[in-house]
Amino acid sequence: MSLASMLKKVTSENGFIAALDQSGGSTPKALSTYGVDQVEFENDEQMYDLVHEMRTRIVSDSAFNGDRVLGAILFENTLNRKFDGKPSAQYLWEDKKVVPFLKVDKGLCEEQQGVQLMKDMPDLDKLLEHAVNEGVFGTKMRSVINQANSQGINEIVAQQFTVGKQILAKGLMPIIEPEVNINCPDKPYAEAMLKSALIAELDTLSANQKVMLKLTIPDINNFYSECINHPNVLRVVALSGGYNREQANKKISENNGMIASFSRALTEGLSAKQSDDEFSTMLDTTINSIYTASKT
Repeated sequence: MSLASMLKKVTSENGFIAALDQSGGSTPKALSTYGVDQVEFENDEQMYDLVHEMRTRIVSDSAFNGDRVLGAILFENTLNRKFDGKPSAQYLWEDKKVVPFLKVDKGLCEEQQGVQLMKDMPDLDKLLEHAVNEGVFGTKMRSVINQANSQGINEIVAQQFTVGKQILAKGLMPIIEPEVNINCPDKPYAEAMLKSALIAELDTLSANQKVMLKLTIPDINNFYSECINHPNVLRVVALSGGYNREQANKKISENNGMIASFSRALTEGLSAKQSDDEFSTMLDTTINSIYTASKT
């Protein structure tokens, strides 16, 4: 697998990143939205088999390819499985020309100072080495900001960059994701604090240390333009954060240079009960709408 080719694609091509990384906590809801009720599985193993069937149906569809989809973020369980008989990361790049990323965080801590830091990742180096061996290009890790608390926000960003440097040292591209909850009561203030903290950390990186940022779509259009244009930022992607697809697409189209990295908004409208033709038509329409919104 060519990291140089992946880097070129992510840096210069139009498209968006598909977030197919629902983990243990969010998988039941993802399956429910897809029309698979909790009575249809009895344990985690069956649940992961069912969500892998959903992901396989998405990525193997002809509508899902590197012409419009730049990359896909996988859950660790998915990385260790196969799509159409081929290791998942290898399949994404070799068969679809879609750049593989891996979710590496282990979930969130309880809220303190208005934020939820990431849980400790004692086995991160081992996971990163596994990702490198599987041909993964980059990683993603999420923490959450619920209040405009400057101390909490500074701690979140410091943690993200500390782990990000550990990821860079393994030759992988970190997607740093300090999500601002869309229901944060003082969201614009939280975003102002976050931007200041991000730029302060970005300014400490060396010229060859580049990261990606995954951010909540801001209340003020083009608010993150300084981050998008920062020499140490490869790309800024946006999460849908609970907005439906129509809302998320509209908001992202109003933010120049920001591209989508949607999860719920990507799978919205897809159902296990659809025929293959119905599923493919819906997926194609969805992918095209997110791709178009991300081109601005």
